[in-house]
Amino acid sequence: MEISQLIAGRASSDIFTCDVNDAVGDVVATLAGKRIGALPVMEGSQLAGIFSERDVIYRMADEGSACLEKKVGEVMTAPAITVETTAKVDEALGLMTRRRIRHLPVVENGVMCGFISIGDLVKARMDQVVLEAEAMRSYIQTA
Repeated sequence: MEISQLIAGRASSDIFTCDVNDAVGDVVATLAGKRIGALPVMEGSQLAGIFSERDVIYRMADEGSACLEKKVGEVMTAPAITVETTAKVDEALGLMTRRRIRHLPVVENGVMCGFISIGDLVKARMDQVVLEAEAMRSYIQTA
């Protein structure tokens, strides 16, 4: 299954994002309020990076609460690791495993069109495994 199939039906306008100039404290409140682990960081219409719970933890450990006053653009992970819409779910899972990340912006022709989590990918893979198992059972029963 391709990533394009996974994000089909999702409107890119439904993706929660933040801006490079947003205060870290405000974005942390958004993460907590939406119960999400990361946000794509935008500079205008361009993907500038990604801001995750880990970015907050690392900065809090280094700087304490002073980091909450900084701009997200100063503390985000950049450049963001992305995946193309044509990538396979297994490829994206492998990328996340190798890079030890849990969220990926999805891009097409250099423009972000989706945002996926490792949970999205695991669910898609599990659904596929269930379908394959059902097909195998059906084949065996009719053989």
